[in-house]
Amino acid sequence: MSRSPRYPNDATHLHVNELASRVVAQSGRPEDRFHLGKLILQSFKDAPDFIMQIDGSTGESVTFAQGLERSVRCATAFRNLGLLPGDVMVLMSPNYSDLAAAFYAALYLGVVIAPVDMSLAVLELKYAFEVNNPKIIFCKSDKATDVTEALKTVNEKTLIVTFDQGDKYMSYQEFIKKYSDDSAVEDFKPNDFDPEETTSMFITTSGTTGLPKAAAVSHKNYAIAHPYLWSRFTNFPTPTRLAMVCTTLQWMTAVLNYLASPIMRFTRLHSERPLTVDHAYHLINTYKPTFTIMSPTLLINLINPETRHKCDFSSFEVIFTGGSAVHQELLGEVEKVMPSCETSNCYGMSELSGAVFHPQFPSRGSCGTPVGCFQYRIVDIVTGEEIIEPNVKGELWVKGPTVFKSYYNNPEATKASITEDGWFKSGDLFYRDEHWNFYFVDRMKLLLKYKNYQISPVEVESVILQHPGVRDVVVVGIPDISCGELPTAFVVRKTGSNVSAQEIKDMVKSLLSDAKQLRGGVIFMDAFPTTATSKVHRMKLKEMALTMDRE
Repeated sequence: MSRSPRYPNDATHLHVNELASRVVAQSGRPEDRFHLGKLILQSFKDAPDFIMQIDGSTGESVTFAQGLERSVRCATAFRNLGLLPGDVMVLMSPNYSDLAAAFYAALYLGVVIAPVDMSLAVLELKYAFEVNNPKIIFCKSDKATDVTEALKTVNEKTLIVTFDQGDKYMSYQEFIKKYSDDSAVEDFKPNDFDPEETTSMFITTSGTTGLPKAAAVSHKNYAIAHPYLWSRFTNFPTPTRLAMVCTTLQWMTAVLNYLASPIMRFTRLHSERPLTVDHAYHLINTYKPTFTIMSPTLLINLINPETRHKCDFSSFEVIFTGGSAVHQELLGEVEKVMPSCETSNCYGMSELSGAVFHPQFPSRGSCGTPVGCFQYRIVDIVTGEEIIEPNVKGELWVKGPTVFKSYYNNPEATKASITEDGWFKSGDLFYRDEHWNFYFVDRMKLLLKYKNYQISPVEVESVILQHPGVRDVVVVGIPDISCGELPTAFVVRKTGSNVSAQEIKDMVKSLLSDAKQLRGGVIFMDAFPTTATSKVHRMKLKEMALTMDRE
């Protein structure tokens, strides 16, 4: 039975505007409607008994009142340590219970939050610290030695604090005991600053190639952007009961959950353990989450026919999936497994502070429709001229108040990405139809160059996924002296399937032009390597394609 489509509405903005009006009435500062710290502090005070978060690895729950007390104690410690607005705090840890306290404390004071990938080695950490020059770093004890080594040529005075217990380094509890004081929580006042000019976070974003860049996102950027993610919901506060967080804080999906959960008043479910399929099943079966944002790769693995009988997915009401190409076959399979869940293709970018379109349900392949705070252009990648006609591919350009401030300490990258009149060049190919539904084509950096042709891996993947024996596929290019790149398909078979490489090649040959044929061969795998955010690790696959046997 078909279900009614969901359309965006103003309920989320009415809720946030009411909250912001009360904050401004108390402070007398109109700009405080965009002060994330003051919005969150007031939200904690509004519902002290509400459950802020649940740690699925320990079972510990934290109320808004406890979250308020912990975050204020941490903010007091930051002040006594001498941290000022604009100083940088690095967070590189799993979703520990105390992580939220440091996160919210920084927002109260205007201290910049810089989430960093825990898996980085010493040289990579050194580069990250050279970019953001942190005054304090929170990490796991087993990474503290690497952090110390990386800081030697950057800033040896940086304070290192571990969320878990370690013999050599100051623990979080020791930090609070040493630097906090006995001042009353109710007397705490956040710092005043200009939310438009004050950076809330440095979000690491490297795209598909190149060294990481730190996108400086202001308080105002996020304050305007984050409500749009909730535009398909109608009940506020508490649009959803329990949101499952699938990534650590260096990824935008976790950031948006940490920001929104106090303001929208929903409970956040996270775990300090790595989110394997089995652990995800445990969290879902035990806590019955109603909402999540996850990558297509994680979603494919969760609904794998071989294992999905272990999990009761019936609690989910809404799932947004994005971060890489979302194939319609995946959404169709999810509908079979979770017929009562609304699953939508959600397109967002760190540089744009969140969702770029209103995700539609059912999506029918579209990423959604325009968001009210943005202007949009589709631009010809050769001529640079705007494409007015529908159904013509070009680069997506976006302009509006949630476009990030800059790539921190990287004026060249900033200039290359933002035009003089404020348009952000996404680096993604899109087209729109006559009804202003926007469709993702591919990352421009992922396009393969075969002779004089540009090939979209997503297009070839979409064809291969039509084979009933294929569960997942990734197409990459391997270098070729005479032709440039040869398309190569990594394929995961469905259980019981014996689909051959020749069958897949024949299918591509029958449906796509000569330039798009799998001249690089087919490689069968049981699973794809993934990044820390559970996206397919395409760069690693490109390296593997050079050494593995290709059929």
